[in-house]
Amino acid sequence: MKVAGFLVCLLLWTVREGEARPPCNYPPAQWCSSLEIATACQMEHQCMEYKQKKDADPVMISLYYESLCGACRSFLVLQLFPTWLMLNGIMNITLVPYGNAMERSESGKWVFSCQHGEQECTGNMIETCIMHTLQDPARFFPIIFCMESAENVTAAAQLCLQVYEPLLPWANIENCVNGDLGNKLMHHNSELTRALNPPHDYVPWILVNGKHTEDLEDEAVNSLFNLICNTYTGSKPKACAKREGLNSFPKCMA
Repeated sequence: MKVAGFLVCLLLWTVREGEARPPCNYPPAQWCSSLEIATACQMEHQCMEYKQKKDADPVMISLYYESLCGACRSFLVLQLFPTWLMLNGIMNITLVPYGNAMERSESGKWVFSCQHGEQECTGNMIETCIMHTLQDPARFFPIIFCMESAENVTAAAQLCLQVYEPLLPWANIENCVNGDLGNKLMHHNSELTRALNPPHDYVPWILVNGKHTEDLEDEAVNSLFNLICNTYTGSKPKACAKREGLNSFPKCMA
């Protein structure tokens, strides 16, 4: 996990190989969101080039996972988040934390049991509520990355929220987690997971443009960066000139 933290720090402090930039107060995913932010982060030229070249639909990556699954955490921290930082202009993400959990109805509410215990159910719920509250991946994904990078996912949640969204009270997330909203959101995650075709046999379960095959799964786990660059049909960003690879991780079987 420390390697991933170093990688992300490196990405946040550089924009071109060997060229340092002054820090700005925005994550890379927001650098091209406005002229003001692009100017502050010295990215005017790159953002203009990106907008001119954005001539195809982004690659859609859907990750079905569990918050405490080791293989899921490795994929999210070492592959998905760094790739999204570098290629977010040509890829979109959907995160569905549920995986191999099970649910039952009791007194009009859903009760969940998770593969890695009660703490995993809590982690799944926290991440679901954060995503629902913030909506924008540029806001919620760094928080989830922060949680999944930590030794204790659930214990890190409040601090990660304070770091990336200091104006959002932790109480808002707690209310969601402990209330009807969180219960309904997690039930929705269960429905999305059960609707997978083919059904999932393990997690992480990865869809590329809505499709899952063993070949696509293996490609994503071994080098998501290469897969995104090869799948995108538009003009490739300069980052795709480089090729990166990481070892695969064992699955969390259902």
